[in-house]
Amino acid sequence: MNKRSILSAVLLTAGMGLSAQKPMTAPAGGKAISDELIGIFFEDINNSADGGLNAELVQNGSFEFSMADRDGWGPGTAWKQIRPGHSLGYLEACNENPVHANNAHYMRLHIERTKEFYDYKGWRGFGIQNDGFDGISVKAGEKYDFSAFMRNVKGDAKNIRVALVEDKPGWPPSDPKLLAEANFKVEAGNWKKFEAVLTPNADCKKASLQILALDNGDMDIDVVSLMPEDTYKGHGLRKDLAQALADLHPKFMRFPGGCVVHGGGDGFWNTYRWTTTIGPKETRRQLKNTWGYHQSCALGYFEYFQFCEDLGMEPVPILPAGVSCQGTNGGWNMWPTQAQEVVPMSEMDEWVAEAIDLIEWANGDPATNKWAKMRADAGHPKPFNLKYLGIGNEEKISPEFIERFKYIYERVMKAHPEIIIVGTAGPGSHADNPDFENGWKLAEELAMPILDEHYYEPNEFFLNKRQYDNYPRDRKTKVYLGEYAAKDKKFIDALAEGLYLLHVERNGDVVSMTSYAPLFARKDGTQWNPDMIYYDNERPYLTCSYYVQQLFGQSSGNYWYGDCVKFQGDNAKAIQPMENVHYGQSVILNTKTRQLFVKICNASDEAKKANIDLSRFGIKKMATKTTLAGQPNDENNYEAQPIAPKQEQIKAQKKFSLDIAPYSFVMLQYQL
Repeated sequence: MNKRSILSAVLLTAGMGLSAQKPMTAPAGGKAISDELIGIFFEDINNSADGGLNAELVQNGSFEFSMADRDGWGPGTAWKQIRPGHSLGYLEACNENPVHANNAHYMRLHIERTKEFYDYKGWRGFGIQNDGFDGISVKAGEKYDFSAFMRNVKGDAKNIRVALVEDKPGWPPSDPKLLAEANFKVEAGNWKKFEAVLTPNADCKKASLQILALDNGDMDIDVVSLMPEDTYKGHGLRKDLAQALADLHPKFMRFPGGCVVHGGGDGFWNTYRWTTTIGPKETRRQLKNTWGYHQSCALGYFEYFQFCEDLGMEPVPILPAGVSCQGTNGGWNMWPTQAQEVVPMSEMDEWVAEAIDLIEWANGDPATNKWAKMRADAGHPKPFNLKYLGIGNEEKISPEFIERFKYIYERVMKAHPEIIIVGTAGPGSHADNPDFENGWKLAEELAMPILDEHYYEPNEFFLNKRQYDNYPRDRKTKVYLGEYAAKDKKFIDALAEGLYLLHVERNGDVVSMTSYAPLFARKDGTQWNPDMIYYDNERPYLTCSYYVQQLFGQSSGNYWYGDCVKFQGDNAKAIQPMENVHYGQSVILNTKTRQLFVKICNASDEAKKANIDLSRFGIKKMATKTTLAGQPNDENNYEAQPIAPKQEQIKAQKKFSLDIAPYSFVMLQYQL
């Protein structure tokens, strides 16, 4: 059992029977705070979806890669022609009469000779091979679902061989090792979907998928898929990555971006539109990902909402606001270059409808609403109970943006006043930034429920800054800290983030939600650092920041207490964490589960003694102590993970002192 699983098991054991607990009344001295503070933000950056959380093992299975994605790419990218037995033929990318208009390209195999040549006595046939994402990792005895659309264009019925293989290097070429195979006979006619279950007879970290035609003629192939049957709760997500997210205990998930929402620097043509990401995979519109690769949208809105339901978290979908990224066409200004593209006001009703339709799709009655019926037809007749809806992401708060945001906001609120709208504070969330100031001005004008702020800063910012202490308490608009991270992966960076989150908890009456970003990064496919979870085909590795986020996610509550922990040497009235002070504390009560959490962070180079008084709480005899400790420059990576939580059961005391080592984070968990 790995360290992450041990942590989860300990905390689960400590919380067993919580559902049977009766909610309690909070003792005096606490402040009501948001119980949705810790969530996650998923954006398809760093190859996070295809080759990541999406469990699909075939890359470019629909032959939709193109030069628009990346120079040199095309329908045949990630595929190679194979002709065992010295068979002959050639490949042609075609787009006439495709499987679906949104999936315009397919591969045509022109098969000219499939017989064994001279003294070759091995495999024969002409076809294509896919190596997945740096190889296809399969395990012996596990089941993998193969599917593909095929069409026999010319000639008699064709025998098709599908095989999972392990290539044998060296010269002369030899047959690969056969791991699993299936055979089909494709009669003349239109497109037909063929399916089989492949069960490898051995483990292989770098397998390949072969599709071989064994008879001459022309054959079309499209929408090739190989999915492990063992996915997270059977819903198509890679199990280990999904479990790593589940272990964070997030309260919500923001999706799909980020810059993906408004198309990054490419303008509107590759803007993420939710309506084209639902329905059968072959009908979805694929597009260039704004981070420089291809996005199949196989992990679309249905999968996203299903995952939120599986983890018991609120979906927070983000829709475009009719304004592109200010970095469009290589610019970063509105004036005088007008780098942003804008939707003409005469066309804005389409974008309003897209927002309202999403609400109907998520929450509507299938008997009376066409969008809700689509949801039901996809396998989810019950509503998803959408609560939040974000509009826009980091757009420059220009007059054009304000006009279009208001247009969407006012009409969505009129149609669905129950929905909580999340706005944006622009690309730079600092008080001296005009976009930040204009974003807040707009939020207050509209009495917007929540505004999204973003901070990517060196660890000094998170160690020293406590700006939410000074936010007005009478604003109707709450803060969503939607993207933030220190700019490195060392333990001191994670401690800085933890110290900052203690200050966020203290201000949980002003800040309602937070989410670290970015979430995922694939090995050798990373465009942005740092990230919370890195992974390859075999496993994830969890950063120092992951473990800090995990502790906060597992210790959420609805009341904060500032006077239960005092540090020796501090002024008696001091409430940590304070500005420019590198240690601090937070005490959180969850009245629903009757749990109490004491969190102490010491990001300084000196040991601290904390005097703790929990006498107002009816704590039980035992408690769980979790510790993260190390050196400031420690860093988890693929080779080593020096930072991981350590647990122990301790005797619970109402009044006691606790020594806090330099560069450590300690959490005490009590049952009441």
